[in-house]
This record gives sequence, C-alpha cells and structure tokens, in this order.
Amino acid sequence: MGKLLQIWVAFGTLALLAVSALAEDVVVLTEANFEKEVGQDRGSLVEFYAPWCGHCKKLAPEFETLGTSFRKAKSVLIGKVDCDEQKSLCNKYDVSGYPTIKWFPKGSLEPKKYEGPRTAEALTEFVNTEGGTNVKIASAPSNVVVLTADNFNEVVLDETKDVLVEFYAPWCGHCKSLAPTYEKVATAFKSDEVVVIANLDADKYKDLAEKYDVSGFPTLKFFPKGNKAGEEYGGGRDLDDFVAFINEKCGTSRDGKGQLTSTAGIVASLDALVKEFIAATNEEKKAVYSRIEEEVEKLTGLSARYGKIYLKAAKNYMVKGSDYAKNEMERLQRILDKSISPAKADELTLKKNILSAFA
Repeated sequence: MGKLLQIWVAFGTLALLAVSALAEDVVVLTEANFEKEVGQDRGSLVEFYAPWCGHCKKLAPEFETLGTSFRKAKSVLIGKVDCDEQKSLCNKYDVSGYPTIKWFPKGSLEPKKYEGPRTAEALTEFVNTEGGTNVKIASAPSNVVVLTADNFNEVVLDETKDVLVEFYAPWCGHCKSLAPTYEKVATAFKSDEVVVIANLDADKYKDLAEKYDVSGFPTLKFFPKGNKAGEEYGGGRDLDDFVAFINEKCGTSRDGKGQLTSTAGIVASLDALVKEFIAATNEEKKAVYSRIEEEVEKLTGLSARYGKIYLKAAKNYMVKGSDYAKNEMERLQRILDKSISPAKADELTLKKNILSAFA
C-alpha cells in the first residue's frame, strides 16, 4: 500500500509540473525538449541566458512581456535556455555571450541571430516580421496613478498620503526613458497605502504644470503629508535612488523589488528595552515587560502596530522560553519560502524582523 501511495504521489507531482510548464508564457527549453518544441511547425524566438548575467536580468521583464503577447499565437513559440544548466545545448548553437537571442524559422534548426534593441516593442516587431504574425504587445497594468485635473487635488493634496508626482510630456525623450524605472518604483511601493507614485501629462494639463512651476520635463515633485506645496525632487533617477528617497521621507523600508528590508518594523526604543529584557532574570523580566508596555502606549501610527508585535513576542518569550524567538523565526521563514501573497509576506517579515531582537 505504501509503495502504491508513493507512485501516486510521484505521478501527481509530475502532473503538477506539467501543468506549471504549460502555464509558462516563455517556454523553458532543455536538451530533452528543445527539438520537440523548436524547428517544428512554428517559428521560435529563443533567448540563451545565464541566471547571474546582469543584462539577462534587465531583459527578463521585456522577454516575459513578449511571451505574454505571443501566448495565443499558435504559429510562434517564445522560449529560453538556461546556459548554466544546458551547456551542451548552448555550445551547439555557438552561444558565447549572454543574452544571445536567436530566431529559428518554422521547420528549421538553423537559426538567425537577433541583433536589434532588447525591448518588448522591438522584439515584437521582429517576431511579427519573421513569423508573419500581427501581434500587439501586451500592456501590463500600471501601478502609477494617472492624475488629471479632476483627481489631482483629491490624490496629491490628501494629507494622509506621501505623494511623488512626475510632470511629463508624451513627446519628451527623457520622460520615455524614465517611464520603465518609474513603473518599477510604483510597483515596489504598491503595498504601502500611505505612499502614492503618480504622474501628470503636463502637456495636456498646462494650468496645473504652471501652478507648480514646471518648466522642463520630466519634473518630479514630492508632496509629503506635512507640505502640500510640494518639494522639488533633485535625486538620481535610478530605481535605487528613488527607493532610498521614499524610504527616508516616508519611513518605509522596502527594496527595489518591493520586499520589506531587515529594518522594517524595528523600533529603536523598544530594541533597547528588549536587550535589557533578555539579560534580566526571570523575576526582573516582568518589570522590564511593564516598561515595554509603557513605551508601546506612547507610540503612534505604524510604530504602534509594531509595538504590539514586540509585546506579543516578549510575552511568548516568558511563557515558552528563550528558544521561542529562534524557533518562531525558522517557522516564519519556511512559510516565506513558499509562494504567498505580498501582504502575507509583509506581515511575516515584520514579525521575523522584530523577533530577531529576541533571538
């Protein structure tokens, strides 16, 4: 019976993997399936990449957009080969740098190298030309709030929100260059309800642009909770520059991927008391716990929420012993390693960060 169960479990796992592979918009190609997928009854655009390659990482979202765009095109396959894992396959097709992109015509394993720009738009145009298709590029939903004359005051002047606004013009080259980075900024902070990343077509809404002294494009202005007159943003225009600025100004703690950093949830005054708490004898711990309670009562906003987590951790520490924090952190990490929602990941990361003070 045990042997039969193992067979069914193995079969189920393989079935799940098969379904997962089918769900991929960019087909993962290996030595085992390459000639079954490529060179058959459809043309194929294949990216040969290495996981550690910076240029490959930059291309990844563009290539995913391409895959999504051609998902329903039966005459075209968009695929990728991990050259760290499939070395002989990459050698076979003379791949010497990463990423290398090659087009395999229908019925042929003799590829043509793609030499054009590495954008979803340019790649889509190339595939349409080579594959005889007429696919339109898939537009991903944006996390940037689009401002108009009707909603500007409601969004930007909301005193409960910190708002970064890009004033742009559709014809502006620098604005077009900034657009993908600005979208990443908006995506990184989409889970923070008090942070808004927005833009305004200043060519269309000239009155608003003039009101805020916009004379060039793009102009970036920050409207924090405490200053709705707006402050000029003079920082760098890389993702890390924007993220560092928002974390500093808004009290957030995120990285460029939108994940909470190890400092998220940490309250310095409570961390100092936790050190005393851990060093204290069992009898003394009760007195320090009372001081932690008093400190938590003084906190406001997000810090008050974090304070409740500190209190719960201290109480469990007294009840369950000194190994509680370490064991709980390990349990939380096991959950974080699974596929969970961003909101759940934030909640568990905050708890894990705070528990680290007790460990």
